[in-house]
Amino acid sequence: MPGYYDLVADRYRLAGILGVGGVAEVRRAWDTVLRRPVAIKLLLSGCDEADRRRFDNEIHTLAGLSHPGLVSVYDAGTIGPMPFVVLQLVDGSTLRDRLAYGPLPVIMVCELGRSLSEALGHVHTHGVVHRDVKPSNILRDRDGTVYLADFGLARAAGTTRLTRSDQFVGTAAYLAPEQVRGGEITSAVDVYALGLVLLECLTGVREYDGSAIEAAVARLHRRPLVPDHLPFELRRLLTLMTSPHPRQRPSAYECARILQAIGRSEAVGPITTKARVRQHPWRSRTQALLAAALASLLVAAGSTDAAHDAAPPVSGELLVTQQPRGPRADPVESSDSLAKAHKGVHKNKGGKGKPNRGKGKHGW
Repeated sequence: MPGYYDLVADRYRLAGILGVGGVAEVRRAWDTVLRRPVAIKLLLSGCDEADRRRFDNEIHTLAGLSHPGLVSVYDAGTIGPMPFVVLQLVDGSTLRDRLAYGPLPVIMVCELGRSLSEALGHVHTHGVVHRDVKPSNILRDRDGTVYLADFGLARAAGTTRLTRSDQFVGTAAYLAPEQVRGGEITSAVDVYALGLVLLECLTGVREYDGSAIEAAVARLHRRPLVPDHLPFELRRLLTLMTSPHPRQRPSAYECARILQAIGRSEAVGPITTKARVRQHPWRSRTQALLAAALASLLVAAGSTDAAHDAAPPVSGELLVTQQPRGPRADPVESSDSLAKAHKGVHKNKGGKGKPNRGKGKHGW
């Protein structure tokens, strides 16, 4: 492994270490040809063939993508037998660093989520699934630009896991249920992970904690807890993003649209999901129960066509409807005023509301 100030590929002069992972380290460097700071990611010695494949996969995946919210690839090569990649230097901090200071205000989470959703939408449009969306892979520079990094686990959509049948790929705390079960990998797994990340930004607490197995299996037994004090539209979006059913989750671009509207306190309108979307006026719980009772009576009377028209949909598809005028109790069937969207109020353990206006490190 080259030391400080060594010249890599007769061009990049190494400096300090920016971060170290299980199989690679990232260092600050200076491009002596273009005279600009860069970051160099080097695979550590002792890595196996699977680690090399993932490293190469990250290089080729990022090289085929170009978006303001993704770290750019400048160059790649080898130092002896060990590969390296030259990346855009993001001089700032990770979201994981920022969350050590506590939760973020609602308005800031909406903007963060919008930026990440747009980057993911670009990735998904190119048929790629990131598979490892988590706070430590989200960077923010000193100018406020947010980047999604680390595509080592990225794969083409529609594939299953790479490893043995008793292993899963990704970070346990942010896996989608289908990843835990070893099901088909689609862009919906990134939307689920992003939903958990945004929820953690709002609460300051990781939703599924504990050991890798405990964190992974927990989501198969309970859904994430979305706080009631959040604006209705944000609660509804987070509920859909973290649905156990992939087809009920919105696309990344749809998430970006909604988060932008919430941040501006604009009307969100219907949310398009991967399921077949039906437009239908909101029904109250009483109306739904009456409709179901009427349907049962009609079925008993032999009028199956009328029963179908009277009964609310009970299939696996998601019923997407217009926002109700009055407040409801259920976050997916009710509406609150979006006036709280700019207050950034979070409840502490004692249950008292407390405004969180601090930006923390590097302006987060």
